[in-house]
Amino acid sequence: MDSVVSDAAPGVAPLLDEEENLQAWQTDRTRAPIATKIVVAGGFGVGKTTLVTAVSEIQPLQTEALMTQASEETDDLTGTPDKLTTTVAMDFGRITLDDDLVLYLFGTPGQQRFWFMWDDLVRGAIGAVVLADTRRLSDCFPALDYFESCGLPYVVAVNHFDGSERFEPEDVREALTVPPHIPVMIMDARRRISVVETLLALVGHALEVSPE
Repeated sequence: MDSVVSDAAPGVAPLLDEEENLQAWQTDRTRAPIATKIVVAGGFGVGKTTLVTAVSEIQPLQTEALMTQASEETDDLTGTPDKLTTTVAMDFGRITLDDDLVLYLFGTPGQQRFWFMWDDLVRGAIGAVVLADTRRLSDCFPALDYFESCGLPYVVAVNHFDGSERFEPEDVREALTVPPHIPVMIMDARRRISVVETLLALVGHALEVSPE
């Protein structure tokens, strides 16, 4: 059977594929997308980089550095013994949720020695995803306290790790004393659809509490 592509001029097929994947706001210059900023925060090794990587439609920017003996006394690897790298600045990715809605994701570094960067990373954000690991829930308390104090809308997303006990969202809410109006979700940071559901929950929550 003759191939339609073989009769096309060189380079035409790839261009057509690219055009098919373009969003409406990328082809119509009169339409400007609604660009929003989302922060992904949580404790050390909870899955922030994994989340951004799983959902980003562009090659994510990562600032991963190899872990060395110098951090042994400050970075607890009990829950993540196979972790070899850590984020030292931020993760960055982008996802288009709708024809005109683009989310820019900024993952924060988890260790306390990098918390000074949070004020800059959250500036202009509409909300935050606070990742939690049920094996070490206390690691997400600093992020919860931070977003409560600055008034930034947030959702709690429990990243369910293989081999860990699975808890219901209301059990996690009670353990973290999260207010009733804050969404609490169980998700898998490795799965794109799971991450998208979490981001949609955050956008909806942000619109409810800050409709303007």
